[in-house]
Amino acid sequence: MVLSDLEICKPTSTSHHEVGVSRSERDLPPAHYLFKIESYSELMNTEVEKYETNVFEAGGYKWKLILYPNGNIKSNGSGYVSLYLAIADTQKFSNGWEVNVNFKLFVFDKKNDNYLTIQDADGTVRKFHEKKTVWGFDQLISLETLLDSSKGYLVEDSCFFGAEVFVISQSGKWESLSMVKEPAHGTFTWKIENFSTLNETSHLSKSFTVGARDWKLRVYPKGDSQERGKYLSVFLKLTDCEKFPPNRTVYAKFKFGILDQLRNKYLEKNSTPLV
Repeated sequence: MVLSDLEICKPTSTSHHEVGVSRSERDLPPAHYLFKIESYSELMNTEVEKYETNVFEAGGYKWKLILYPNGNIKSNGSGYVSLYLAIADTQKFSNGWEVNVNFKLFVFDKKNDNYLTIQDADGTVRKFHEKKTVWGFDQLISLETLLDSSKGYLVEDSCFFGAEVFVISQSGKWESLSMVKEPAHGTFTWKIENFSTLNETSHLSKSFTVGARDWKLRVYPKGDSQERGKYLSVFLKLTDCEKFPPNRTVYAKFKFGILDQLRNKYLEKNSTPLV
């Protein structure tokens, strides 16, 4: 996808509550709706003030576009094409309904084979509700620009308009991260008898409790699969995972030590992985 330089301009309609409008160009067509108007000049010369498209679906709701071919004169659209997104079939909704939407409107540029993309700046989300069922742009594109065939928007008296509608809805999912300022500390010592005679690939210690959670140590006398025959491998294992919700993550900071019995000194190694 190729985006041109972004143009930000202030709206001339109070319907935008002083939110800027951005205009850019892109190669991809609108994802949800595209409609073609043939003989645009004839539409301008009729007594029809506005044209409403067929209903289309996006984000689980039904929508339509409302086009003013000569501009919405009542809302400062004189000299422009005015285009709006309207939510449809609202009579089926319960009282107090609202739908939050981020949307884009489009005009096809046949000359450059891309789409002029018009949207509220900064990703503004618009709230549709029973008292406000229509949002859009009074000054989508100037009639001077549209009617100039050299610009590529109106070719052989035909043009295309489109829409993308993304509904912002709550999934009901959330999570909580709790950081312990002074975490619990504990020490566990495991004396392994007859170490040189151990034949199993790994050995598991008895359970011990630190920080209200149960742990075990797993030792690979001859190294695990990655360090087989090279090192002694030791791992810390959280053993009471069934007590926690699915996909719960526990963060632990720990240190391993092995006693040098001749010098009565521990060889230590720190580790801070996710457990």
